[in-house]
Amino acid sequence: MKILANDGVSQSGIDALENAGFEVNTTTVAQEQLANYLNDNQIDVLLVRSATKVRKDIIDNCPNLKIIGRGGVGMDNIDVDYARSKGIHVINTPAASSHSVAELVFAHLLGLSRFLHQSNRDMPLEGDSNFKGLKKNYSKGTELKGKTIGVIGFGRIGQATAKVALGLGMKVLAFDPFIEKTDLELEFFDGQKLSFEIKTISKEDVLKQSDFITLHVPAQKDYVIDKAEFDTMKNGVIIANAARGGVINEVALVEAITSGKVASAALDVFEKEPKPEIQLLMNPSLSLTPHTGAATNEAQDRIGTELATQIIELLK
Repeated sequence: MKILANDGVSQSGIDALENAGFEVNTTTVAQEQLANYLNDNQIDVLLVRSATKVRKDIIDNCPNLKIIGRGGVGMDNIDVDYARSKGIHVINTPAASSHSVAELVFAHLLGLSRFLHQSNRDMPLEGDSNFKGLKKNYSKGTELKGKTIGVIGFGRIGQATAKVALGLGMKVLAFDPFIEKTDLELEFFDGQKLSFEIKTISKEDVLKQSDFITLHVPAQKDYVIDKAEFDTMKNGVIIANAARGGVINEVALVEAITSGKVASAALDVFEKEPKPEIQLLMNPSLSLTPHTGAATNEAQDRIGTELATQIIELLK
């Protein structure tokens, strides 16, 4: 059987699939040419990440497809229910990238708290001529220890983020309409473990009480954070979105930064990808990455091997 990994797949995943007798193709096919390519090459399994869209047209026009696999968590780029109604298996890897996203969130939050996103720009330009001035500008940092972080969306990635927060000594508040409480287990290098019970509270209470806020929700019809939500937050809050573009109203975010309601923010995802708004790219209060939350070597290895395991179980 033939597999097209249109957005790539790790070598560990390729090895596992080839050892099981599958033929793996890692050609990147343009969206408008994808259906023809799948048919011409008799592809049985299509693997994607977030770039490739698998909509009704591809599902209807590619009768050979048996599996659509998403390397990652969210499947909003796939018409999942329709594919399954046509007898196509749709799989993903919900646990593989959780810790990678959590670490990126804290890379941003730690950087913002100590102005690293700005000082890394300024030091190459003024480090030799204005060292004392820069030191003065960036000497009012904030520690995360002892602060409160609000986690909006408490699934696998939200929980992984909460674990990192607990390790840093933060108080964790969480909102999730589908989860009442959960036990988080922190595992340490020497085998010791600590368990924390986290009970979710209302979204409004999370927004009111948090010094830092991080979003881990799927794409939705309406904004999760809009002007009303910003108005509810503490003054000087720091917010991060490594979930999906469009869950934060970016215009309202810029206004909240300008007013001082939001001290700074981190964005890994954008409403308009791959061309984010210029006012975001040029805003000195934003720490930005190009949708790289799951882009670690370790996560990609886990994604590849998880996909391979599921495909082998379904088709062998």
